[in-house]
Amino acid sequence: MSSGVNNALLLGTVVLLISVLAVRVSSRFGLPTLLIYLALGMAIGESGLGVHFDDARLTRTIGMLALVLILAEGGLTTRWSKVRRAIPLGAVLATVGVAVSVAVTAVAAVAIMGVSASDGVLLGAIVSSTDAAAVFATLRRLPLRGRLSAILEAESGFNDAPTVILVLLLTAEGGHSAGHTAVTMLYEVVVGAAIGLAAGVVAAFVLRRSALPVAGLYPLATIAFIVLAFAAGTAAHASGFLAVYLAGLVLGNATLPHRHATLGFAEGLAWLAQIGLFVLLGLLVSPPRLPGAILPALGVGAVLLIVARPLSVLLSASWFRISVRAQALLSWAGLRGAVPIVLATIPITAGHRGADRLFNVVFVLVVVFTLVQGTSLPWVARRLRMVEESAPQEISVESAPLEELGADLLHVQVAADSRLHGVYVDELRLPTGASLSLVVRAGVSFVPDGNSRIDRGDMLLLVVTAAARETTERRLRAVSRAGRLARWRARPEAGGD
Repeated sequence: MSSGVNNALLLGTVVLLISVLAVRVSSRFGLPTLLIYLALGMAIGESGLGVHFDDARLTRTIGMLALVLILAEGGLTTRWSKVRRAIPLGAVLATVGVAVSVAVTAVAAVAIMGVSASDGVLLGAIVSSTDAAAVFATLRRLPLRGRLSAILEAESGFNDAPTVILVLLLTAEGGHSAGHTAVTMLYEVVVGAAIGLAAGVVAAFVLRRSALPVAGLYPLATIAFIVLAFAAGTAAHASGFLAVYLAGLVLGNATLPHRHATLGFAEGLAWLAQIGLFVLLGLLVSPPRLPGAILPALGVGAVLLIVARPLSVLLSASWFRISVRAQALLSWAGLRGAVPIVLATIPITAGHRGADRLFNVVFVLVVVFTLVQGTSLPWVARRLRMVEESAPQEISVESAPLEELGADLLHVQVAADSRLHGVYVDELRLPTGASLSLVVRAGVSFVPDGNSRIDRGDMLLLVVTAAARETTERRLRAVSRAGRLARWRARPEAGGD
């Protein structure tokens, strides 16, 4: 192995380890990990250790692939029962809301930066997409009331598609009319959604009926199917990003073998994608050029935060009976992150005039407003009384297929605040075809009977027939949330509730 490759491997490993440790630091002090990773990239770059990197095309390619993995993890970890009521508003925010935000931000860019109207619209399109990585990471540590978290997750999963399409159209040679742009966006969204849903359904069908020889192959196959959805969508000139999110959403709510391991694998890949992407973006930026972008970024960002985002939420959410306090939180929670910076590389690779200035403005805007919004969001949510202080944790259910027996083995981890604690085995009222076979408590295992009580921290092993699996999971989740008297429906429904 050459010394250059070895040095690159050494530097990459050190950066990865520092980035992983930075997650703990950011969680402790409330700093967005995005800023730490960007700072790390800048420290390695030309103004720090002196590593020169200016390949915007490579950054764009890697950035798009990273966004695929981030959106895949977002779709896989989103519960359909939680998000289904939020999809209409999320879709409106991702379309009508984005259009309003683009228009208002474009006017601000023309007035503040003196750019042309087309460049103003381009800048508005770049910064109007909320960032899936930032939203998923922040909201899953902040239990919001009602369906607010689901609305924000749905919006961030959907709005990458229209903004990417708009940026690509605006930077294409020759330009396009407004009618052509609208028809193209409609085609890409509709076809991308259809491809994503179809890919998810086919993948779930295949994975449920495949007895792979190694458990670790299931996560790989799941991610491969989701990436295939992106490739198919792109090949059809449709929105690959929308296809990825919807394929992940379908698979994440299907009854798949080793589902918990798959989610853990997807989460690890998403973290790796975020780390690599943010460090690379930090490397790409030239710090000496940033001071001139500070004032324009603050001006445009202030309009985006105080006018454009609240107006887009108002015009989108008012039709859905969303309270004023909830709208205020939706407005403040429109987090930006890597997506706008990645989109800002598209004009550079297209040779767009003034693209370097746009990139610097977007970079500063994202850094400043991520720091402002990311650190203040928990405080704002509590001041608006939008935080659910005592949300029960979900139980963790893992499964492994027992092909020859026509059954599944469920591994249930009882969370510390689960209402399964104190419930007797008889009170579980498991459906026919399900049996609690083993309990592991404090490292000691025993075979339970009807009079055995379940304690917090227990690991439960259940053997269930294939026909009873979905009903069993629904029952366990119902008791975990509401206790022994929980109401539930015996009718199977994929993904639980």
